[in-house]
Amino acid sequence: MKTYFILSLIPYFIYIIYKSKKAMHMLQQNWYNDGNRYFKWILDNIDKVFITFDILFVFFGLFKFISFNASVIVFTLFYLLAILINNYKLKKEQTKKPLVITKRIKRLYVTLIILYLIAIMPILYYFVDSRIYGYYIYVGLLVYFNYFMVLIANIINKPIEKLVFLHYKKIAKDKIMSVSNLKKIGITGSYGKTSTKNALNDILNVKYNSFATPKSFNTMYGLFNAINNYMDKFSEVFIAEMGAFKRGEIKEKAEFIKPKYAILTTIGTAHLESFKSRENIQKAKFELIESLPSDGLAILNKDDEYQIKYKIKSKCIVKWVSTKDKDSDLYISKIKVSNNGTKFICKFKDIKKEFEFETKLLGLANIYNISQAILLAYNLGMTIEQIQIGVKRIKTIEHRLELKKYGNINIIDDAYNSNPVGSSMAIDVLNLMEGKKIIVTPGMIELGSEEYSTNMEFGRHIAKVCDEVILIGEQQTKPILDGLHKEKYSDKKIHILNDVKDAFPLMRKLCDGNTYVLLENDLPDIFNE
Repeated sequence: MKTYFILSLIPYFIYIIYKSKKAMHMLQQNWYNDGNRYFKWILDNIDKVFITFDILFVFFGLFKFISFNASVIVFTLFYLLAILINNYKLKKEQTKKPLVITKRIKRLYVTLIILYLIAIMPILYYFVDSRIYGYYIYVGLLVYFNYFMVLIANIINKPIEKLVFLHYKKIAKDKIMSVSNLKKIGITGSYGKTSTKNALNDILNVKYNSFATPKSFNTMYGLFNAINNYMDKFSEVFIAEMGAFKRGEIKEKAEFIKPKYAILTTIGTAHLESFKSRENIQKAKFELIESLPSDGLAILNKDDEYQIKYKIKSKCIVKWVSTKDKDSDLYISKIKVSNNGTKFICKFKDIKKEFEFETKLLGLANIYNISQAILLAYNLGMTIEQIQIGVKRIKTIEHRLELKKYGNINIIDDAYNSNPVGSSMAIDVLNLMEGKKIIVTPGMIELGSEEYSTNMEFGRHIAKVCDEVILIGEQQTKPILDGLHKEKYSDKKIHILNDVKDAFPLMRKLCDGNTYVLLENDLPDIFNE
């Protein structure tokens, strides 16, 4: 009889593997519970964690009243069905960042399966046929609390991950030190890090063999991965994107990379929830600038009040870009946006002559990003002509004000964006387009105490520009709805959905001749309703 019980656990363990994929995904998106982010996500999403198909395990208690063989068959069929339901849900889900099966995730899976085996071993050792209903309730309870089992496995693995971290750190450090005369650049900011990094890399590659951390590799592990697996010994420039959720993280990255040059894009409210205050964000971003040597160079944004107000402790050279102050080291003016891209004029302080630049990118945010890249490239010895060529070559970044076609609809894809400044600028870009204007958005997240007011103002801005509004997530978008109502926006033009997939057929229905649709702030999977 014990053999039949063990065989019935095969679909059970297969289900554990599939169900754990969701928990692992949430753990990964929440930085492996750094700052208890994963645990907080569980508490904020009780319904997703506990209102699941496998809650029906409680009915295994009824096995007391049926035969042993019937219990085994029903249990086996139950978890076979659970596998099918779980896989169907996973395929249907919209994910901004899918689970990446890294070596760390694989190690976590091994630990998790061992945990489950240890938990089940006493049953096998003291197995009694008549207690089958109790055994099945117990194993059902274990998989029901899968999110917490993953959390325990993550805690167990922490010492192993620390050793792995130190191992990869040493390899990366040795490699970066072995590249002679490498120009090292750090880029940070609340918004625009990746866009600025890519723009700078495209410009510098006109003259140098420049290498930038790929995608959004801005964690310590991301830096190790970029250096160990992507950078080659012929690189002349290394551009490191540096992100953070709390103070000290950028300092740690800067101490590891030791950049001589730095760009601080802008200081906003991104991750205000984890930083607790805007002042903490300000201090965290300036950790990069204050890590520079006395002969280092920092490129800052003079239109950002939080950069102007900050008293820099470093003795490094500081240069500014601005669209307002004509005495800045680089003054940007005469910005013209069309559906083909953007043209703008740059005036360098030491040349006092105007130069026109042209890019395929849209929006004022991108002009700030590009102008900071231009000023740094200029100070690295590139000619104006070389920089102009580089700016023309800057590639559009996926999901960042990217123009594309969906049938006969013009899409402005800004789905990766999730900040107030970028969102406002995206609306301004949409406003420049000629034709019907539609927005699809779930609003902004991780803004702490400012989340409601920021989204409400976003709604008010939308009301002044858009002809139709498609909101994703009834609860999440309530502040936007309140903002729309404050501007007396018609309810007939407001469409509330809970799945972004449903937005596309609706867009086709709402399309009228020349139509532009802005996809703004696509939520990560952890916030989907």
